[in-house]
Amino acid sequence: MPGLIWLCVLLIVSFHDDGVAVAGVGEFIYNGFTGSNLRLDGAASIAQDGVLTLTTSSHDIQGHGFHHEALPFVPLPFVRSHGVAMYFSSTFVFTITPNNSGHSGEGMAFVISLAPPLAALPGRYLGLSDPYYDDTNRFFAIELDTVTDPEFKDIDDNHVGIDLNNLTSTFFSTAGYYSGDVEDYEDSEVQTFDPLRLSSGNPMQVWVDYDGASMQLDIRLALVPMYKPYSPLLSYTVDLATLLRDDSKSKAGVPTMAYVGFSAATGDKRCGTHQILGWSFNMLGPAKPLNYSALPLKQLRVNATQEASYYKGKVVKWLPAAASSLAVLAGLTACLLLRWWCKIRNSRWDEDWEAELGPRRFAYKDLCRATNGFRDMQLLGKGGFGRVYGGVLACSSVRVAVKRISSESRQGLTQFTAEIMILGRLRHRNLVRLIGYCRHKDELLLVYEYMPNGSLDRYLHTHNRHTVLSWPQRLHIIKGVASGLLYLHEDWEQVILHRDVKASNVLLDGEMNGRLGDFGLARLHDHGADAHTTHVAGTRGYLAPELMRFGKATKATDVFAFGAFILEVACGRWPMGLNARGELLVLVQWVHDVWASGSGAGLIVDSLDPRLVDYVANEAELVLKLGLLCSHPLPAARPGMRLVMRYLDGDLPLPEFSPGYLSIIDVDQVLDEVTPSVANSITGLSGGR
Repeated sequence: MPGLIWLCVLLIVSFHDDGVAVAGVGEFIYNGFTGSNLRLDGAASIAQDGVLTLTTSSHDIQGHGFHHEALPFVPLPFVRSHGVAMYFSSTFVFTITPNNSGHSGEGMAFVISLAPPLAALPGRYLGLSDPYYDDTNRFFAIELDTVTDPEFKDIDDNHVGIDLNNLTSTFFSTAGYYSGDVEDYEDSEVQTFDPLRLSSGNPMQVWVDYDGASMQLDIRLALVPMYKPYSPLLSYTVDLATLLRDDSKSKAGVPTMAYVGFSAATGDKRCGTHQILGWSFNMLGPAKPLNYSALPLKQLRVNATQEASYYKGKVVKWLPAAASSLAVLAGLTACLLLRWWCKIRNSRWDEDWEAELGPRRFAYKDLCRATNGFRDMQLLGKGGFGRVYGGVLACSSVRVAVKRISSESRQGLTQFTAEIMILGRLRHRNLVRLIGYCRHKDELLLVYEYMPNGSLDRYLHTHNRHTVLSWPQRLHIIKGVASGLLYLHEDWEQVILHRDVKASNVLLDGEMNGRLGDFGLARLHDHGADAHTTHVAGTRGYLAPELMRFGKATKATDVFAFGAFILEVACGRWPMGLNARGELLVLVQWVHDVWASGSGAGLIVDSLDPRLVDYVANEAELVLKLGLLCSHPLPAARPGMRLVMRYLDGDLPLPEFSPGYLSIIDVDQVLDEVTPSVANSITGLSGGR
């Protein structure tokens, strides 16, 4: 009887959703996504032409696009002895386009999940799971995988797989389709397998049909605009009703609420664009065919007879309901549906921005337990925005650092949201990883991976022989922070201005790798566009002259701060402080004066930290001069971070210049006071900005 109730609900209840043609609960079609109300997070976005882009050609990103509400996977009124059956049908058109180097991303997947996979990793995990956490979220996915990963026992770098709660495919096949005359399909010997390259950039269509009565799952793949292949690429028997059942809420005859959508990811070495052009879904019958002429396809010629021959499969047979009892059942089910709808609506997150978040949301009681009630003995440090406590998550035994945002800070919520929205979506070995967050009454908390060696400034400015960093360690840290800053400026999907690069914001992991953190002041903007920051933010000693004058942050102002940071690491001195006579000392000017006062260029190394007993002279000279060049008073004379990395890696020699060059404040003097070969290098320093 409960199955009949839900069936009646679906037959009599309809609604409308902007941008979507909807016939009823659990049925929708997107012929392009303009005006749609999808639930997006990560790198996902919808372009003006209606294309749903899950990832761009950037490294280590992920994107999700899900139907905005959970759907009731309705039990049909044919009950098996061990459960109930369900049915759904879906089709979508996608493209996977390599980047300019010919590399594709890690792949994408069609997903049905009890909860959107927000706490997931990019790369080989396709934005679906995170192996470092005990994630109980259940999901069913059809992966379109373009990378061979031995960990998941992949057969090749171009396959379609069925994933059940993990990324090791239960059943898989090389991407392609079976062709031949329809009447010949019963004879397997005359079927021809035609392979397809998933990452070719060509639009392809996937059909997914699941019949819960027989537990039969069929998956087909073809180029657009081809007919739906008669023979499936993958045919597999699986009990999805049991797989997706929410044990905490399961009840006989009550549907499982699950989200339907797509996930895609790129890796640190593999990146490409993953896009969805159209999508049709139905829980009560065959998914409606997509209108190819309305899809945002280029140079697509639609076969006029394609839609007419779209589907030749089984049609679910519905049990007739007695007309006399329909009104009673409708009233009862309407009450149940209203109650469910209110519950779902009340459980939505309070803030609009929270729907965009990538990290995991923690319960306050779990963080309180992890930090022993935020006791002082767990305190790792404190700053202008609040305190940071060490702790261990009981669910996974993972050590974490919990930043407790000060409730008195007027910028607390701004800093909190900025750090989640930006850092939560980044993945780089030299950036501190944000694991999750928590909002509890007036409490704002951020959860990071734990850095056992603390902040870098403790090693630079504490006069303890046990904490003195060697020259190789300092150079390694400088290169690491430069790599992280390059990722923020050039290699992510948008430009991120950190605006507070300094030693106290660089944390050291167990292997003494430098990790740039604290993104509370960070701002982002599109590549090729200007930032909209109009007020001064940062720390004295690291602020570029033009930032003090105009208040506008740019990549060049981040580079200036990085230059001051380099000198701080090499010299072991604060960027701004008092000397032994109580006079103000600006580190950039002091290093410049040390160099200018000597008769030879090599004397610049006299400004190195006197605690350094052993160092490589040419490396030290390079670092000190590069620090001065990055802190040049003229923004156009500072190198971009890609060029900085080439200098540090030895791929390009640092241009020769004199101490006097660092005093130039007129851009024309850059060309007038150096040789032509050096001028070409200097004027190219701002490349990429």
